[in-house]
This record gives sequence, C-alpha cells and structure tokens, in this order.
Amino acid sequence: MRVHVIHAHPVETSFNRALFHTAISALKSAGHEVDALDLYAEGFEPALARQEHIDYLDQDRNITPQIAPYVERLRAADALVIVHPVWNYGYPAILKGYFDRVFLPGVAFRVEDGKFVPALTNIGRVVFVTSYGGTRWRTILAGDPPRLLARRWAWSHFRRWPPPKYLALYDMDRIDEAKRKAFLDKVGRVLARL
Repeated sequence: MRVHVIHAHPVETSFNRALFHTAISALKSAGHEVDALDLYAEGFEPALARQEHIDYLDQDRNITPQIAPYVERLRAADALVIVHPVWNYGYPAILKGYFDRVFLPGVAFRVEDGKFVPALTNIGRVVFVTSYGGTRWRTILAGDPPRLLARRWAWSHFRRWPPPKYLALYDMDRIDEAKRKAFLDKVGRVLARL
C-alpha cells in the first residue's frame, strides 16, 4: 500500500518529529511504500492567494502549478497519515493551509446536484497522530476541536470504514520520558497494522 505521511512541525528535534520518523519506520517495516511530506522542510506556502480563492470552485483553474505536485501525491495514495501538534486547540497554520490549498473541489470532493460527493476514493485509511500541551480533561472542556474536526472532516471526505483513527498524546509539556516512549511505541504498533 502507498501511504502518504504528512508532517507539520518546524523543529527537527521535537517529539512531533520523532512521531513522524516513527510513523515512517513502522510503515516501511510493514512493507508499505511511504511518500513522506514534511511541510516545513518543503517550504509549503500555507496562505491562500487572492486568485486561488477566486478560482476555488473552478475545477479547470483551481489547481495551480505550485499545488499540482501536492495534488498528485494525494491522488497516488492508498492511505493517509497526518502527524502534527495541536496548538491553541487547532492545527498548525501550515497544515490548515495545506488543507485549504490542496483539498480542492475536484480533488477532495465534487458537488453533484448540490450534494457533496467525496472524490479521494483512492484513500482507504486515514490516521491522525498528534500531541497536545494540555491535559485531556482541559481539552475536553474546550471541546477538543482538532479531534472532532479530524474525525468528522476525514469521514466526510473519504466515507470509508473504519472511520479515521486518532492517536493523541495529551499533557505533552509535563509527562515523563517513559510516557513519551510508550506513545511512540503505540504509534509504531498501530501503523504497523495499517
């Protein structure tokens, strides 16, 4: 299976980068072909340009030359793994910009008779791997928007069973090394069975 692994963290020594490397290693060890995309390393521009917004619904014009390679990588994938931190109860801006600029009409969905129809039928599995600075309890009180959005957004785009898996480590800023290692091991085990 070809797995597209998307990463969104600017620091190469971060725990989140370790999650990215763990994901790649586990998938390769399981025999999958991995297409790794580090958004920061590739210098992905997250801001939607004026003309891109104007052309957003025009499926003959909305894939710009800058975005076309990302669209092709997404269309070539059988599975998608998204590795990112949660900042301020949301996605990093670079990842949100990736979704805005790449998950376009005609790419991620089509509108047929006024209805939203998923277009990425090639993607059979979606997994989110993330870490939070806040505790699970504090995150629940805030509504845990990233978890809800990941599960609902991905389900609406792919409509595959099983629904997207969401692996999250909470209280990242205060937990000890043993808990970090345990989470890395869990991510490796889950992705090895993808």
